[in-house]
Amino acid sequence: MELLSPKVDFVFKRIFGTEENKDILVSFLNAVFEDSGQPLVADVEILDPFLHKDTLLDKESVLDVKARTESGMLIDVEVQLWNRQDIEKRTLYYWAKLFESQLSEGHGYWELHKAVTINVVDFNCIPTEEYHSTFHLREDRTGILFSDLAEIHFVELRKLKEQSVGLERRLVRWMLFFMAKSREQLEALAEMDPAIKKAKTTLEFLSQDEEARRLYEQRLKWKMTYEAEIHGAKAEGREEGRKEGREEGERQAKQEVATRLLRMGLTVDQVAEGTGLSRQEVADILKEI
Repeated sequence: MELLSPKVDFVFKRIFGTEENKDILVSFLNAVFEDSGQPLVADVEILDPFLHKDTLLDKESVLDVKARTESGMLIDVEVQLWNRQDIEKRTLYYWAKLFESQLSEGHGYWELHKAVTINVVDFNCIPTEEYHSTFHLREDRTGILFSDLAEIHFVELRKLKEQSVGLERRLVRWMLFFMAKSREQLEALAEMDPAIKKAKTTLEFLSQDEEARRLYEQRLKWKMTYEAEIHGAKAEGREEGRKEGREEGERQAKQEVATRLLRMGLTVDQVAEGTGLSRQEVADILKEI
């Protein structure tokens, strides 16, 4: 039986976001931190992935994997299969909500801990040949670090093959795990790393589960449908944008895609996530169908 891809979000969450597999998460986090020269972590606590709304009008978001280290540092790990042209804004929003979620009424700013967002993406998004980029808040001219409380990582899977790399790097092994095309490749990686071996076992178990495979195929179908619809709608939106302005044209294109996807039976949340429209906007479109 063909193995599911760990790059699909719900598979990723089952491998890295469960209490029984938190040692796998620790290994992956340390691979990222080690590669960028950041301090390693000894343990993590898996947290509720929901970034709850402060008001009724706020957008409620769900992180792929949310965790807290023994020092109090908060970590969000996201996996993205395709480029929805909003990765920068989405990343900043998730990081800001993660950082803000620490502080409740009666607590002081001095209690805030570092917040880290790690994006594992299956497309090129940072204008560099490096497969791993790390961002901090620094002054432009001097490079002085403003604060070490903000940290964002991009791990771009497709750039790995563009470089000459060695398996001695733990992050490289994990990236190859995400991209593995055969059981033989996974076996070789598993022999080199106990955490990857456990991740492989979890992946094999999921691949034999009928419900997991149904969700997986549904997710891939959604991805293919979205890509086809958004490609066509963008062409229409560009033409419309020449007449009414680029932003309005793009919004109309998103609304058209949302209408088509809703008619296909996708949920309001799925359409909102895929198109970048708010849940309320999608709900309003549904009422008109």
